[in-house]
Parts: sequence; C-alpha cells; structure tokens
Amino acid sequence: MRHEDVWRAIDALAAEHGLSASGLARRAGLDPTAFNPSKRTGIDGRARWPSTESVAKVLTATGAGLEAFAALVTGAPALPRGGRTAAARRIPLIGLAQAGSEGFFDDGGYPVGGGWDEISVPDVPDPNAYALEISGDSMEPVFRDGDVVIVSPAAPVRRGDRVVVSTRKGEVMAKELLRQSARRIELASLNPAHPNYVFELGELLWMHRIVWASQ
Repeated sequence: MRHEDVWRAIDALAAEHGLSASGLARRAGLDPTAFNPSKRTGIDGRARWPSTESVAKVLTATGAGLEAFAALVTGAPALPRGGRTAAARRIPLIGLAQAGSEGFFDDGGYPVGGGWDEISVPDVPDPNAYALEISGDSMEPVFRDGDVVIVSPAAPVRRGDRVVVSTRKGEVMAKELLRQSARRIELASLNPAHPNYVFELGELLWMHRIVWASQ
C-alpha cells in the first residue's frame, strides 16, 4: 500500500460520486481542505496519510465498502452493490489553452482528431466525455494551474453549473452559468478579477457541463 495509491483511491471515489476531493471531504463532515493536494505532503516534505477516521467517514458518506475502497487502492477490479464491475476507462485529454485550436472538436463539441492525450478515470457514463487541463491562474481560486476537469457533453446544464463553452470566434473557456434565456446566456468568470460575459445564443457553438475536477 503506497501513499500515492491511497490518495488516488480517494480521488477515484470522489469521481465516482461526481465530487471533487474537497466536495467529498465536505460530504463526509470533514474540513473541506482535508483532502487537498497541499495537505498530502507536510512542510518538511514527508508524506501525509489520511487518517483511519477520515477514510471511515468517507466510506459511510458514500456507502462504499472497505473492499471496494481497497480495490481502488490496489487497482484490482471490484464488484460494487448491483454486481456491475467498477472499472476505470480512458478519456481524451488536452490543455484548455489548446482547446480553441482547430481540429480538436466537431461542430457538436465532441472530441475528434489524433492530437489528444489520454487520462484514466473512474467510469464516466457519457461515451463522449473528455478532460481539460487548466493552465495559468486566470480561473483561481476555483481551478488552479494543473487541475484537470472532466466535461460531459451529455450532462444536463443548470444555473450555477460550471461549464465549458465554445464561441464562433474559436474561443473555448470555462465559466459558471448564471442565466440562460431564449436569446442569451450569461456566464460568470471563475476568477472575480475577470469580467462576466453575455452571449447571444447564436454566438456559441456548444456548452458542456464540468462534472468533476481533480482538486
């Protein structure tokens, strides 16, 4: 049992329930920062492990069994309740900064072409799901440099959801949906130092919901 495997298992369990690591900690009644990457290594550089109590609370909050969690740690297949195998799958990955370039998406916003990398994630129901890696600090404090977000074109989008949109000018950006009417879409920037946006529906090619982030 290795330090990185235990933390990967916690991230995977969060992903299976559509949560970030901080969202999983919050659901378990823990400090929201308890599972943040910065908490996984001490200031002296030593590896910090999650406590038995925190793991127990996470399993209780998600309904996962100890065997299922152990399978996530070891990478072995496990049969959750219902008997369906919970296996990881690989989905396309590129940097958000690259996403506005031609050749990565079709007109519907589905990933195409051979320029994508891949990332292994817990099962995501949407066969067209893809991942984007955040670069820079323009989306702090919500998303930081190096964070990976998983985007599902099939997921329904509601007010308050974090979304990825593509404009007819070739821009691809991550925002929060403030309001959508029959004519306009209002988007909030994740970084309060940046302005919000209002688009006519015809100015956008597609809008997809962010369903998970590796925070």
